[in-house]
Amino acid sequence: MAKIKYFYDPKTLAYRKIEKSLKQRLRETALFLLATLLMALILVVVTFYYIDSPEEKRLKRELEFTKLQFESLNKRLEEVTGVLDGLQKRDDNIYRVIFEADPIPTSIRNAGFGGANRYKMLEGYNNSELIKETAKKMDVITKQLYVQSRSFDEVIEMAKKKSKMMASIPAIQPISNDDLTRIASGYGYRMHPIYKVVKMHAGMDFTAPTGTPIHSTGDGKVVKNPFGTGSGYGNFVVIDHGYGYQTLYAHMSKVDVVIGQNVVRGEIIGYVGNTGASTAPHLHYEVFRNGERVNPVNFFFNDLSPEEYQQIILLSGQENQSFD
Repeated sequence: MAKIKYFYDPKTLAYRKIEKSLKQRLRETALFLLATLLMALILVVVTFYYIDSPEEKRLKRELEFTKLQFESLNKRLEEVTGVLDGLQKRDDNIYRVIFEADPIPTSIRNAGFGGANRYKMLEGYNNSELIKETAKKMDVITKQLYVQSRSFDEVIEMAKKKSKMMASIPAIQPISNDDLTRIASGYGYRMHPIYKVVKMHAGMDFTAPTGTPIHSTGDGKVVKNPFGTGSGYGNFVVIDHGYGYQTLYAHMSKVDVVIGQNVVRGEIIGYVGNTGASTAPHLHYEVFRNGERVNPVNFFFNDLSPEEYQQIILLSGQENQSFD
């Protein structure tokens, strides 16, 4: 296209060259540049808002993947919450019941967090609500796991104490009595063999030859007689088992322990004899609970089957003659 333009002049009947002033040329140039700039701007806007760059496409894919991960994490957190809820129920309704402990109050398990807006830093994003919800669930689970962990620490300590208590409570017969034939007299009112009057027999008598080993019925410590009586017992031993329990073993031919000595269940503490107010070789055995005598027959459950336990209860209830 020619850069020089002409027009037809009817007066002269000839073509004349078009002459433009500087102002016209500047205006046309400005209009051209403005149109070009406008088109460039439109192109940039369309490209920016409607056409993703490779980097934007990559970021969007990552964002979508992150969103899916958060949704998956929320589902897993719900599953963890269900498992934790089961642990809490077992803790309150089984473990703590077994160890006679109060359940953890709901107010402690579900205690909130301090701060006016703990999740303010997570606001202002496209997926802020999803992220905040996930963070809240994580915080709740973390707090409840901490409380549950402390609870299990307490349960472990209670189990240790319970194990120690179970080892300490009198729970076996003080002499070997597998055939249950050595019970001469049980707990209750009996005719005294020496005084010939009906008197409370506050223990159990086990017949056995002199020298038969006598065993501690639970873990404990040998102590001085704390009950203010002892006449008629001959050689005897008192063991303090803790937890309010003491046991007394009387009429022994020989004592094999000393005061202050720690003993364990089944340990030999002496031997059957006929010392004190006794009419024949036997062991007189008593159990004290918080300073009060109780029926020893209720404390032989550890080495007897249910059938044998029922049999020994029947034998102890018979009105046999006591030996002391």
